[in-house]
Amino acid sequence: MRLRPPSRRMALWALAVAGVVVVLAVVAWFTPLLAVRTVTIDGLETVPEKQVRDALQVPEGVSILRLNTDEIAHRAAAIPKVHSVRVRRVFPATVRVTVEERTAVLYFDSPQGPHLLDADGVEFAIEPPPPGVPKLTTSRPGDSDPVTRAAVTVLTAASQGLRGQVGEVVARSVSDIELKLRDGRTVLWGGAADSARKAEVVVPVLTRPGQVYDVSTPDLVTVR
Repeated sequence: MRLRPPSRRMALWALAVAGVVVVLAVVAWFTPLLAVRTVTIDGLETVPEKQVRDALQVPEGVSILRLNTDEIAHRAAAIPKVHSVRVRRVFPATVRVTVEERTAVLYFDSPQGPHLLDADGVEFAIEPPPPGVPKLTTSRPGDSDPVTRAAVTVLTAASQGLRGQVGEVVARSVSDIELKLRDGRTVLWGGAADSARKAEVVVPVLTRPGQVYDVSTPDLVTVR
């Protein structure tokens, strides 16, 4: 009996396995075996699910291996109230979409109604603000305005506890921003520079009696 050399047998096995893999790949790619059957969407609170589904445009009857998940996510992320979208394949036939909505941190009034701004300074909706969102008062509010962006930076640098006390942010310039608290007190913040340091010193300072708290120079805080 004549045996094939081991190396030749291994090569034949490798070719056989490779052939099977190619066949399976072709079947998965071109047949309905892995066709999209379900699209699940998580993370929605205010954005209608139908709006997201319409924007996703996930093709029916196409193998999930052929989907361009980045392109699908990009389409849904174009919705103004959507901050980011993640699209994943879940085998054998599900597309899972996770949406992160934009959250209002400030709003400003206009003849069209209240404009909502998120933590990135993006103006994403014209509608009544959620309860507790502070009002922005500045001369030219908008997401392309440097003063508006500075005001957003200041507010988001503040601790969550302090943000909950702020009723209005008055921004006269990029270096003249103040926080008006709901109890009538005022925090003079100055500019967005050193906001992390100002956020640290302002909390203990607010425990002192007073009406105006100046942290614009965080190493020389004054209370009056």
